[in-house]
Amino acid sequence: MRRIFKVLPICLLGLVLFIPSALADNTASRIAGKNRYDTAVQASKKGWSSASTAVVVGGGAYADAISAAPFAYQKNAPLLLTNSKNLSSETKSRLKELKTKTVYIIGGTPAVSNRVASQIKNLGITVKRIAGKNRYDTAAKVAKSMSSTSKAVIANGFLYADPIAVIPYAAKNGYPILFTNQKTLNSYTSEAMKSKGIKQTFVIGSTGSINSTLYRKLPSPTRISGKNRYDLSVNIAKKFSLSTSNTYVSNGFKYADSISGAALAAKQNKAIILTNGENLSKEPRTFIGDKSIKYFSIMGGTPSVASKVANQLKNPAVGKTIFIDPGHGDQDPGAIGNGLKEKDVNLDIAKRLNSKLYSAGALPVMSRSNDTFYSLEERVKRGANAKADLFISIHANSYTPSSNGTETYYDKNYQSANSKRLAEEIQPRVVSAFGTRNRGVKTAGFYVIKNSKMPSVLIETAFITNSSDASKLKSATLKDRAAKGINDAVSVYYR
Repeated sequence: MRRIFKVLPICLLGLVLFIPSALADNTASRIAGKNRYDTAVQASKKGWSSASTAVVVGGGAYADAISAAPFAYQKNAPLLLTNSKNLSSETKSRLKELKTKTVYIIGGTPAVSNRVASQIKNLGITVKRIAGKNRYDTAAKVAKSMSSTSKAVIANGFLYADPIAVIPYAAKNGYPILFTNQKTLNSYTSEAMKSKGIKQTFVIGSTGSINSTLYRKLPSPTRISGKNRYDLSVNIAKKFSLSTSNTYVSNGFKYADSISGAALAAKQNKAIILTNGENLSKEPRTFIGDKSIKYFSIMGGTPSVASKVANQLKNPAVGKTIFIDPGHGDQDPGAIGNGLKEKDVNLDIAKRLNSKLYSAGALPVMSRSNDTFYSLEERVKRGANAKADLFISIHANSYTPSSNGTETYYDKNYQSANSKRLAEEIQPRVVSAFGTRNRGVKTAGFYVIKNSKMPSVLIETAFITNSSDASKLKSATLKDRAAKGINDAVSVYYR
């Protein structure tokens, strides 16, 4: 019994030590329903427990929904979607739950039929419709129904991805979203700007969305653009300093979920960024890493935003730039022994690590990705130019045939405490992966870690000159485990 009582506190201590680490992962909650109508309902539940006014748009009418979002914000109304021919059951139930008295339908009867309007009226709700002859006219009429302002957002009415990320900013500031095509300022938008006294415009998208000739015709225009829809959403968040304390993330090709998310983000004064649904895109990663964002709301189910993206967002190292330096290369083979060249072993492990880091949500950068030689000075310079958050140099050791094991080094010149902490996370994981002798964490003045200003470590994975260690360095399975161990260590480091 004495042994049991002695062991129990140790087990409990292990649990206590483990739990805070697990709790330090990023938070990525999901707002999703069975379909786009239900997802809009679920979004409304995050912002409204009741609403005397609601805005309803057709689930396939993205232009109407975009122009409706700032209007809905002014009315403190949730934005709900419906099937064009019959009131969606999810929306019907939600209107009852909200105890809604007035519904504004945005869009004409092709988007939301008179039958749907009648079905809403049968719930004892007053229905008002704002609609025009086309998407330009509808947006113009919505703008005229909003409070007075001297500013407006201008976007291409056929490119839904462009204006989604600007909805929170436009809504919060009471700016209408008006539409054009790429080349021509239509009469509806022109007249709406004139009647509202618009003196300044924010033009969303590149010249491929709204060309330079049209741009120059707009009142005091400011263009916000990007390399792609993901980059544009990030640039909008940067330009308007949108809050990232809880950032909304949505698939850039799923407009219904994205617009529902943007409407809720407006209510909560948060940013929404777009990404590829299968893999977190580079631009959002960089933004997340720069802002050190820890809390996310994902719009839509796994068909919209895959579980892989959710896991990437949960990774504390998401968006962090990790510089991987496989030692030696080309004419410099490094250590040689037991049929191995160190430069090849280093590169193999580095490539595996690069793949795992990227898959996990980080932004890895390699000093070399092939059999190329760079000086030590150039490696340090490349790490600095990459604005790396961490520097990880990968090597294999050599000495006498009996020397064996794994060791990880850090230097005390820069970021000593953080470098040591990173080394202490990496060392046991690499030892476990290879099954080598643990030679410990040590300090040394190796050039690349002494002169790199970010937290930096140099890993001596095993001894090429030892036959047992060398056999492990030849194993693809063990090298893959080592790369996974380093990747895991990076995530734990950021917890």
